[in-house]
Amino acid sequence: MTQTWQQGTALVVGASQGIGLGFVQRLLDDRRISRIFATYRRPETATDLLALQTHDQLQCLPLNATEEGEIAQLAAKIQAQSRRLDLAVNCVGVLHQENMQPEKSLRQIDADQLLQYFQINSVPAVLLAKHLQTLLRQDNRTVFANLSAKIGSIEDNRLGGWYGYRASKAALNMLLKTTAIEYRRKNPQTIVVALHPGTTDTRLSAPFQRNVPPEKLFSVDRTVTQLLAIIDNLTEADNGTFFSWDGSRLPW
Repeated sequence: MTQTWQQGTALVVGASQGIGLGFVQRLLDDRRISRIFATYRRPETATDLLALQTHDQLQCLPLNATEEGEIAQLAAKIQAQSRRLDLAVNCVGVLHQENMQPEKSLRQIDADQLLQYFQINSVPAVLLAKHLQTLLRQDNRTVFANLSAKIGSIEDNRLGGWYGYRASKAALNMLLKTTAIEYRRKNPQTIVVALHPGTTDTRLSAPFQRNVPPEKLFSVDRTVTQLLAIIDNLTEADNGTFFSWDGSRLPW
């Protein structure tokens, strides 16, 4: 965020828990942001987010980010109220759930699970890019930031495994890179970036924290602080870039 964001408007997609909720909490304290739209999928898992609606600048909206029609309706609701977005942060993603675990070997590959990884980790970002494009097209700098993962770097893949998660994050990165190229022509002030948050103490990483050194396991507040620092310093030259939590650039 920069000085150009005065009375700015932000959207956080996937804000019910974890890093998404952390973004909302931090943005509520940012005097440069006067309105925040935050989405959640199910109210029963978004109680902490919904409790924040006592803040006048926050509006919580239900959204299934895998459904294009719902994303189009979200964009229309924002357009009707503010006609602009300065910052959009996409935090939607899945690593595991009830009947879904990262594959350790080819023997565990399941076609339906692979498709589910892509549906949740890859597709929402490009649908958001499509339907938020007009809102992000402003005279001043705007940012479309997406949570990705270092594990989605093809060049950095040295351990193998986790086929679906790796591949869906790699697909996300390609969709964002391609979007950045089109936005450079049509939304020249919009900066599209992929962000690796590091291992954060959330429900997503909980089953896999055993071998993570304490200094490499970040609190949600630390992760959001680090990512907002990156967003704060983005310039047009960073459009289409993959950043790690420490501000370094990651290989695709």
